[in-house]
Amino acid sequence: MQVRPIPKTGETLPLIGCGTYLGFDLPEGSDRLGAVSEVVDMLLNAGRCMIDSSPMYGRAEATAGDVLAKLGRRDDAFVATKVWTQGRAEGVAQMKRSLALLRTDHVDLMQVHNLVDAEVHLKTLADWKAEGLTRYVGVSHSKSAAFDQVEAVMRQGGIDFVQLNYALADRAAEARLLPLAGDLGIAVIVNIPFGGGTLLRTLSQEPLPPFADEIGCTSWAQLLLKFVLGHPAVTCAIPGTGSPGHMANNLAAAAGDLAQARSRILAWWESR
Repeated sequence: MQVRPIPKTGETLPLIGCGTYLGFDLPEGSDRLGAVSEVVDMLLNAGRCMIDSSPMYGRAEATAGDVLAKLGRRDDAFVATKVWTQGRAEGVAQMKRSLALLRTDHVDLMQVHNLVDAEVHLKTLADWKAEGLTRYVGVSHSKSAAFDQVEAVMRQGGIDFVQLNYALADRAAEARLLPLAGDLGIAVIVNIPFGGGTLLRTLSQEPLPPFADEIGCTSWAQLLLKFVLGHPAVTCAIPGTGSPGHMANNLAAAAGDLAQARSRILAWWESR
């Protein structure tokens, strides 16, 4: 799978990671744990890919931690999670709990989820980064209405990653945030590459466009991912899944000439 550099360090990440919302929120002992283990193993066999979670995703952090421990593959994963609470003390307590659930003494990326109390938490995260409790610091949001606030935080400095929503039918990030990320050297994680699922479900009722084979697409999911990954400011996309079949399908999107694929997809979309 193709990789891209994290701008601040040059460390590379595979273009496809995995979000844990819903797919990893499983009760202890769930009969779906085997499938999630297969997803994680498949993902990590493609490279040191990102596994992204949050305290707001139910038991997702615990599931991810359990699976990585059972597979013995924590060091193979780029583990990302978030802080999602008010106040410094509550934030520190929540992040320490995340480390325990993920069965690790540090994360690769800690993000302020939906900018909740971002000013306070970013100061804490600067300390955590200095102490080696997180390797990178970021912020996340999934609503275009918050992009003005996201932009303000990006311009303040001190963050390595921004996570945001971006899809073929949700291109607001193209106006300012993606170019700004490129200018400031901030890595970009795309968290909703399928447009919240609505776009994928709608397109799935239609045949693939005639040029799909030429750009290496055998599914709508691959086409939508290729569009997102074709933007040069995007570091990786993290479509969420607990299905090995979906994971294999997603991984196949990160191949070929993505810039050319993006150009053809965009021309087709705008001519519809």
